[in-house]
Amino acid sequence: MGNVTGGQSRWTFLTNHARVLLEIARNPEVRVREIAATIGITERSAQGIVTDLREAGYLSPTRVGRRNHYSINAERSFRYHTEADMPVRVLIEMFTHRDHAGTPG
Repeated sequence: MGNVTGGQSRWTFLTNHARVLLEIARNPEVRVREIAATIGITERSAQGIVTDLREAGYLSPTRVGRRNHYSINAERSFRYHTEADMPVRVLIEMFTHRDHAGTPG
């Protein structure tokens, strides 16, 4: 019966793919190990998700020294047919706007 803790199912609205994309949107220089620690997955899982996002055209890595810097193709549409008319920019803006809502600008 899925992942159950204390009698409650432990599901969420956002997938780990969405969470990885959002962490990269927040910091294009973030390391895979930092992504993994922040969202609570293994480094191997985080690397696999970064690879998925790159292969699907959502991310473009650029090597700078020993690190990757990521560019996001925010105009790329969601993959599922019911959201395919929406760019991932909408998700990114929704969550990164929340991060900056309290900062004076």
